[in-house]
Amino acid sequence: MRLLRRTSGLLRWTSLRLRLVVVFALVALTAAVSASGIAYWLNRNTVLDRTQNSVLKDFRKSLEDSTRSLPQRPRCAELQDAARQMAGGPQNYTVLLIGVDREGKDCAATTNKDLLTLKTVPKSLRAAVNEVRKVDESNRYPHHLYWQREEFGDVPYLVAGAKVIGGGPTGYMMKSLAAERQDLNSLAWSLGIATALALVGSALLAQAAATTVLRPVQRLGHAARQLGEGRLDTRLRVTGTDELADLSRTFNRTAERLEQRVEELSAREASSRRFVADMSHELRTPLTAITAVSEVLEEESESLDPMIAPAVQLVVSETRRLNDLVENLMEVTRFDAGTARLVLDDVDVADQVTACIDARAWLDAVHLDADRGIVALLDPRRLDVILANLIGNALKHGGSPVRVSVRTEGAPGDGAGGGAAEASAGGREPERPDAGQPARDAGRAGGGDLVIRVRDHGPGIPEEVLPHVFDRFYKASASRPRSEGSGLGLSIALENAHIHGGEITAANLPEGGAVFTLRLPMDASRLADDGGSRRDGGAPQERGGASRAADEGTEDDR
Repeated sequence: MRLLRRTSGLLRWTSLRLRLVVVFALVALTAAVSASGIAYWLNRNTVLDRTQNSVLKDFRKSLEDSTRSLPQRPRCAELQDAARQMAGGPQNYTVLLIGVDREGKDCAATTNKDLLTLKTVPKSLRAAVNEVRKVDESNRYPHHLYWQREEFGDVPYLVAGAKVIGGGPTGYMMKSLAAERQDLNSLAWSLGIATALALVGSALLAQAAATTVLRPVQRLGHAARQLGEGRLDTRLRVTGTDELADLSRTFNRTAERLEQRVEELSAREASSRRFVADMSHELRTPLTAITAVSEVLEEESESLDPMIAPAVQLVVSETRRLNDLVENLMEVTRFDAGTARLVLDDVDVADQVTACIDARAWLDAVHLDADRGIVALLDPRRLDVILANLIGNALKHGGSPVRVSVRTEGAPGDGAGGGAAEASAGGREPERPDAGQPARDAGRAGGGDLVIRVRDHGPGIPEEVLPHVFDRFYKASASRPRSEGSGLGLSIALENAHIHGGEITAANLPEGGAVFTLRLPMDASRLADDGGSRRDGGAPQERGGASRAADEGTEDDR
């Protein structure tokens, strides 16, 4: 049973073609073996019965004819002559006659002393021949002719015996069935060859049937893969009127409708992106004027009426918030349109993090754990945007202190930062004068990944919010729709990570607080080859883009 289950399991996981061939072969083999077995059995019985009946009929007649002229107590010579006369017939069998001579002695006459004697005759046959049956209406004779098949020396024989009624001798006959067995063996070989040919023919037929059935299925699978890869113009050639042809027509109709639907959705998405981009650009001109006026009002706020000053401050803050939202929307439209590009440069990661924190006056609230000399080929402006959003989000929605750690993974000599002491961002050592391009190249020579973790000590992120922290315009609290954040900051940070070929993940720590993990490749040049550029100059940027990122960060609400 275990073998059958294992075999069925193998058939379940193999190809459909093999299963069809195996099933066809099993059906053909079963049918051929059954037919061959029945044919062999019928032919065997026919051959043996015909031979047996013919021999027994001849033996009965010869026994009657040969013993009719013998005296009731013949001499042994007379019995021998009668046995030779019986054996000389067309059936060519061996004869044994047993009688009692005139002196009352038993006499046995045989035509082959080596083959047929009274000892070689089966005891069951002798007992049946010598048995005297009661004569009545259903049994007219006290003795009958009996026979059975025996093998002597691996040769089959038909052995028969009868007693002459009225006190005559007892006769036994042995007929070789070797010729019949040879004929039956030839028949068995012929049936076996026919079975093998039927099996081969069924396999070929199954192969042809599988090819006929599976070729459209294979074309359908190939077309489905092409459709899944985005080739929406894929269609199948339809021939015939069977179920497979109906399936192909259904696939073509589905692909056509899908192509139309995708075209409609693409057109709507492109129109939406154009609308957002155009709206953002159109808003920049009046926003510039409003920002200038709000700055003037802010400078003159001390000389304004105390009743008007709060309104002026509200206008200034909302103007800045609207300006940040427009900038973020323009950044998002660039990502959606695929026009965002990397401007790569060698970046000392520790210096970049320090510059980001320093530009936003977060030195007292953020602790940095990073080794000097970790140099990565990245876009410094986009890295600054990512760091500003992650750190600002931790400060705004988490709890102080916020810890930023920088490590490398997957590079030879990994373990940078192992044993590094946690220090404040403002307490860094001054840069060594000899830290030039060779040192920076050595810092990223091993490849691998750059891993930056931003951890806070707040209450953490609710489990129902955790899957949505990077969604656009998502805010955890529906009761705060007008919070300072727009819900785009973490989304923009994630897009900037993706354009580098990296990822950002969010999780809660068992001991409390949330942790955001930024993972970027140490060398993003392969992505720059797809449309980015490389900035000349070699020196890592420490503060480039910090002022603009200050406006793009801290946008999300938990």
